[in-house]
Amino acid sequence: MWLRYNYTTLPYPGIWSKRIHRVVAANARQRRHTAQRQGLLLTHAQRDKEGTLATKIGYSDKPWLASYEEGVPEHVDYETACLPEFLARSAADFPDTMALSFQGYSVTYRQLEEMVDRFATVLTGFGIGKGDAVALLLPNVIPCVAAYYAILKIGAVAVMNNPLYSDRELEYQFNDSGSTALVTLDLLGNRMIDLRPKTKIRQIVITSIGDYLPWPKSWLFPLVAKKKKLAADVKSAQDVYRWKDVLANTRPDPPKAPLDFADVAQYQYTGGTTGVSKGVILTHGNLSKQVQQIRTWFPNLRAGEEIMLGALPFFHVFGLSTSMNFAIYMGWGNILVPKPQPDPLLEAMAKFRPTFAPLVPTMFIGLLNHPKIDRTDLTSIKGCFSGSAPLPVEVIRDFEKKTKAVIVEGYGLTETTPVTHINPFSGGKRKIGSIGIPIPDTECRIVALEGGIDDVPVGESGEVLIRGPQVMTGYLDKPEETAATLTKDGWLHTGDIGKMDEEGYFYIVDRKKDMIISGGFNIYPRDIEEVFFEHPKVMEATAIGIPHPKRGEAVKVFVVPMEGAALTEAELMEFIQPKLAKYKWPESIEFRKELPKTNVGKVLKKDLRAEVLGKEKK
Repeated sequence: MWLRYNYTTLPYPGIWSKRIHRVVAANARQRRHTAQRQGLLLTHAQRDKEGTLATKIGYSDKPWLASYEEGVPEHVDYETACLPEFLARSAADFPDTMALSFQGYSVTYRQLEEMVDRFATVLTGFGIGKGDAVALLLPNVIPCVAAYYAILKIGAVAVMNNPLYSDRELEYQFNDSGSTALVTLDLLGNRMIDLRPKTKIRQIVITSIGDYLPWPKSWLFPLVAKKKKLAADVKSAQDVYRWKDVLANTRPDPPKAPLDFADVAQYQYTGGTTGVSKGVILTHGNLSKQVQQIRTWFPNLRAGEEIMLGALPFFHVFGLSTSMNFAIYMGWGNILVPKPQPDPLLEAMAKFRPTFAPLVPTMFIGLLNHPKIDRTDLTSIKGCFSGSAPLPVEVIRDFEKKTKAVIVEGYGLTETTPVTHINPFSGGKRKIGSIGIPIPDTECRIVALEGGIDDVPVGESGEVLIRGPQVMTGYLDKPEETAATLTKDGWLHTGDIGKMDEEGYFYIVDRKKDMIISGGFNIYPRDIEEVFFEHPKVMEATAIGIPHPKRGEAVKVFVVPMEGAALTEAELMEFIQPKLAKYKWPESIEFRKELPKTNVGKVLKKDLRAEVLGKEKK
């Protein structure tokens, strides 16, 4: 599973002065000149003269280093500290700073640490110890963060699960991970009690959206929650506990568990967008080094001085690392939004004034089309990140025009914790459409699709391979799939088709498994989707390959029109034909009110293909 994301930043008043911009620009020029002297880069004149790309450049030359900003190192001097130690440090440095805020109810870092210690003691009392798996089935609520850090603190393994999954999907993940305890919402409590006999889960801890609410919401919640389906009665059953009860009856005195970077910390399941969901094994080293890598990319941001918008689901690796874990590492507050729809997002931005807002493309699209966006004050936001899928160029332009933001694209996968590439944050060169450059200690190369071993020349497309300290150790109990994905020398086959330019900037062309082969031509769906997004009446579009009796495959496009827009297939075909080669023209266009997506907004193309094939069989 891939996780592409596009980092968005607004200028940083008070941090990035004109002087700093001049220093950063001069530093970038100096690095580039050094690289040219070493023969790693060619000038524009040399490229024009030779009529070719800089063939002297190889992936091992790391030409991207010339574009690193001032203060960003090639290699990180890592602290040998795990995530629970970072929480303890933030609690010591910023004890009274807001750590988490939910609907206006705030928990300080001191209070969060105590909550973690209490639940770590509870888990120990359940008989859970080092290496045991504990499942979390929660949206972005305060107990989700506390339970996660408690699990890691005692050396157990956190298993993050999607609350929107079916019982069949959850049964598979619970059993595959060997989870022995579960923390979930009362809304899911009865289902999980009924599912428990089919798993190894012994104890279930139930929390509620109403557990942490400010007055008068806390007073009103019991009166309206069930009617609005925000709460539910949970039937009586053995070994089922209430979150607030077990915390109140337990001292914050967990046993000290020695943690090592090599210890398994988490099983993070892939989204299953291309097949069966797999448990990615992430170590304490993966998680710790990832937040330290991200930290180095933003050398001028200060601990304890920003506020994160926790809208991306923490049960997904993107939200987990770039929002939850990074905020705790930096001692920042985090505004939790469990249901990130346009209305609550705009309300949170206006009311709680976050300075960082990681989002996904569907959220950006929803915000851009919301009637309140022009009346909402977004000036507090210094940076926005977008992830899980490519952000169409037209959406980038519209977002920049309306918000004055600068969209900076990046890239990552579940298997890489997830960040591997980001465009320079400020002062460096930003290339629209590029996923950016590898972050410190991260190597990247492009290899031939056939064989997957030999490097292709710079500028040509092939499969993206990545190596770095954030790369997983493998898939849980899947040695064959691990061997097919990870080479012996640590290179991860991403399954994505990409290319690198002569300056070391990378571009994702498409997903290898999504590539359409029609009449011998390789067709990348993203090329088609970008053209459809240019049409002013198109809100969303996705292209897939469908069986064709003569050409092998043909293109089918699913389109979600703008609300209230009248749109026809003939109108779209007339629009796209001058912009695409004829062999890329879609065989058919189908209009939908919405597209099937994962929890982080990635279109489930495999579901669309299965639907098409199912109709053909009938």
